[in-house]
Amino acid sequence: MAEDFPVGTAEGFGFSADVMSADCPSRVILQHMTSRWAALVMIALTEGGRLRFSQLKRRIEGVSERMLAQTLQVLEADGLVLRTAYEVVPPHVEYELTALGAGAGQRMAEVGRWIEANVGALGTGRRG
Repeated sequence: MAEDFPVGTAEGFGFSADVMSADCPSRVILQHMTSRWAALVMIALTEGGRLRFSQLKRRIEGVSERMLAQTLQVLEADGLVLRTAYEVVPPHVEYELTALGAGAGQRMAEVGRWIEANVGALGTGRRG
């Protein structure tokens, strides 16, 4: 199954990428990508393509403007989201996944669909 997920290399950076290693920088990216809001942003951009901030906020119910802005900034810094600002009045900004982000977003969307299909069989974490 490993051939289904091409692995990038950390050559030239002086380390070998290993997400299971506590010291690997990939852990930071994993943490960013798997936060609740980041996963939902990536799914929304995978399904919706290029979206404005207000469209993302409407699509992702429950996210605050502040949290959405922070999440987009983190994903942009990680190279997963591209922010395009247009010099118009009023300001017009759009977000879309980069090529790397699109690959990750497709996998996030698959996980989201799997959860939706199996939610009835899954525990809710509120047992007792």
